[in-house]
Amino acid sequence: MRKILLYYLLFIVESLSAQTVVQKLDQAWSTFSKDEQLRHAIVGFSVVDSKTGKLIFERNAQVGLAPASTQKIITSVAAFELLGKEYRYKTELGYDGKIKEGILEGNLYLLGSGDPTLGSWRWITTKDSVLLSKWLEAVRSAKIKKITGSVSFDWSRYSYQSIPDGWPWQDIGNYYGAGAYVLNWKENQFDIKLKSGNQLNVPVQILSTDDNYVHELKTAGAGSGDNAYGYLPIGHGLALIKGTIPVNENSFAISLADPDPIENILKSLGWWLELNSIHSEPAEGHHSNRNGSPFNVKPIIINTHWSPSLDSINFYFLRKSVNLYGEALVKTISYNNTGIGDTEKGVDILRDFFVDNGFDKTALNIIDGSGLSPQNRVTTDALVKVLQYAKTRSWFSSFYNALPEFNGMKMKSGSIGGVRAYAGYHKATSGKEYSFCIIVNNFDGSSAEIVKKMYKLLDILK
Repeated sequence: MRKILLYYLLFIVESLSAQTVVQKLDQAWSTFSKDEQLRHAIVGFSVVDSKTGKLIFERNAQVGLAPASTQKIITSVAAFELLGKEYRYKTELGYDGKIKEGILEGNLYLLGSGDPTLGSWRWITTKDSVLLSKWLEAVRSAKIKKITGSVSFDWSRYSYQSIPDGWPWQDIGNYYGAGAYVLNWKENQFDIKLKSGNQLNVPVQILSTDDNYVHELKTAGAGSGDNAYGYLPIGHGLALIKGTIPVNENSFAISLADPDPIENILKSLGWWLELNSIHSEPAEGHHSNRNGSPFNVKPIIINTHWSPSLDSINFYFLRKSVNLYGEALVKTISYNNTGIGDTEKGVDILRDFFVDNGFDKTALNIIDGSGLSPQNRVTTDALVKVLQYAKTRSWFSSFYNALPEFNGMKMKSGSIGGVRAYAGYHKATSGKEYSFCIIVNNFDGSSAEIVKKMYKLLDILK
């Protein structure tokens, strides 16, 4: 009898506690939703009890909104499930033809599978100098001292389209808008150094001998940060850089997207070989699926490079929000299932996976893997369900540890023009655990201010 009474009292306490949270959320929502910054906005909000899956609170949870980088949660979970925690990309170095007295009468080939970490500074084993040295040693071990052909590659494994549909021109010229290719190099980005004067609104100097850029850069106030953007060439050979950087900067770096990382990785390898007295002709890629013909060369493989595991790649994908990794993962899902790395095919496979697991297909209206496109539409309800699904999987600890921490909560942020979003988990001081997602579209005014107000709302879960 005492046990029954104890259970009953605990039930009453939990019910009152949950009721209090709901009441507090309702009050906080009432204040938040009436804020002047949200006068023309749409906000979706969903909170569930992580342990039971019971809905605690929701507003507009079934409305599709642009999720920005919170969409990476969807790609991450799908990649863990469809590729596996230990999945690794393979990049092979090989040759065709014959080797006679140290002379390769043929070509050297880099055969990629879309590895986004080649040349990346994030791991020792992927750094450009480490890879180039490894490939040089493989060439030497094959007793090749000269190459009559070129350093080439095979594009037939991947679609020629490197940028997903729907990405704004303002984004694709910048490091966070780099495309995903069958061969990627140094995360498909590079830096340009700039110098500014000591007066406001005057032209900025590019500290580079590269004449492939025109710019409309000007100075802004001290501490204004990097507001410079690159625009890739359309219909001519020059790219445009415009925007502002702070005054009194002698060497201010901005990062832009590499428009041809394949050419650069092949040139880097050719240059490294040349530097070590192994001559080859200029790189000539086999763009085999431009004309529909397959890659029919079967090189002799002399080196195989394996990328870090998906578990490790996912850490930086979520923690540092690397868009390239998301686009590479979507194409890899496509490649592993269809034999061709294609964004549209990968997105279809990803969505079908969630539909097969009980999700509403129309709640996941996505067109890329990173959330960079403003055309993506995802409901907060769907994102919370993805978070709940992840909790049931054996790889959950890897997924959870990769999530950044904001406002003292483990959650992925999302930010594009007019959009701020958060999705993640939190354990309250009461011991209650929550999975949640909040997305704001089309807010007015300062993004920093709307973030503070979103944090205040989420603080109810603490």
